Amino acid sequence: MKVDFNPTIPIYIQIMDEIKKEIVSGNRKAGSKVETVRDLAQEMGVNPNTMQRAFAELEREGLMYTERTAGRFITGDTVLIKKVKEESVCGYIQEFMNHMKNSGFGRQDIIRMIDEYAEVKIDG
Repeated sequence: MKVDFNPTIPIYIQIMDEIKKEIVSGNRKAGSKVETVRDLAQEMGVNPNTMQRAFAELEREGLMYTERTAGRFITGDTVLIKKVKEESVCGYIQEFMNHMKNSGFGRQDIIRMIDEYAEVKIDG
């Protein structure tokens, strides 16, 4: 997993966001084992201390847990994963809605346009 880091955002936060994306997309399965701090730090090209901080924060949020002798794992709490998934897109939705409102579109226009777009892009 190689990430192009944004210099204006702390790297550990960007790592957390990337791992969260993998969890909510299903690329990292609930209950699955996580690579070691050193292995993932090397893969991403970051300092192991930075990776450790990201892991610690993900544990604090409940998305990871540690078993002393077995390593780290992704939470098995599918309700929490679903909540994080929904929260992860709320900012995009809010930004989209503000843009549409500022462009003069009302609720019904937005719904109609989404339905039309989804029909063409998803079904077609």
